[in-house]
Amino acid sequence: MLTSADLEFFAAIATSPSLAAASRRLGVTPPAVTQRLQELERRMGLRLVHRTGRVLALTEEGLLLAEGGGSIVSALGSLTDQIQARRGAVTGRLRVVAPLGFGRVHIAPLVAAFAETHPAVKVELYLSDRLGTIAEGNWDIAVRIGELRDSTLVAHRIAPNDRICCAAPSLIALRGMPASPAELANWPCIAIRENDEDTTLWRFVAAERMETVRVEPLLATNDGEVARDWAVAGLGVVVRSEWSVAEDLASGRLVRLIPEAPPPGADVMALVASRAGRSARVTAFMAALRQTFTRVPWREGFEATHP
Repeated sequence: MLTSADLEFFAAIATSPSLAAASRRLGVTPPAVTQRLQELERRMGLRLVHRTGRVLALTEEGLLLAEGGGSIVSALGSLTDQIQARRGAVTGRLRVVAPLGFGRVHIAPLVAAFAETHPAVKVELYLSDRLGTIAEGNWDIAVRIGELRDSTLVAHRIAPNDRICCAAPSLIALRGMPASPAELANWPCIAIRENDEDTTLWRFVAAERMETVRVEPLLATNDGEVARDWAVAGLGVVVRSEWSVAEDLASGRLVRLIPEAPPPGADVMALVASRAGRSARVTAFMAALRQTFTRVPWREGFEATHP
């Protein structure tokens, strides 16, 4: 007979790319996952997972268990949330996803503080440069830089954040100050590859009109802070979030280019599935997010970065 613990265990396997990834998610060793999976298959008298190759693949029976079991686990979780909400309890598992750099600097400390304040909540923080590839059912709150187009998710604006085109004074001394976005096509540029976006097509807003420039990046990376370091070293022009470069602009390590035609802004957003049936822990974390960014860290003392 299957238990709710069995269903939760197999749901973790079904939503992980490998048994090793499932073991990390479950907080146990890979051999422990393998042993428990074998025991589950023995009790059911079925093969649930194909064991060929490194990529985890479910059998037809495994797919059926994952789909049906996932619905049951979700329903149990929802029922538990409703019962706990009636007495105002903040409990359960909270899954938060966030961009690599911003998540490391701003969300990780918030998660730590939230966990101390709400010890009955088990918080999981997942940082990635490809948030768009994470299925909606695998998280409760997604922190994102910029709005998500064509989405049924409920988006909450958490903090203002500009995108800034900038370069080091040493590069400007060599090349001069560009007069228009179009000139950047001939400059050494640094691309940040994230979220499967077209990162070589740069957008600017000039006189309320969108202008695009196709750049040929001299350097490219999926880590925004690496790109910022390269720009500070004078290796190229970068379009980077205000939260990342505000201090560099204030100190003069970077200089804003073409301030009259800035890139479109990208505010910090928090995405949740819906307002209906929202758990107490999601509501509590959203409140903590808003409280944390009541005073915007990258605009505290860096007013000089705004034209």
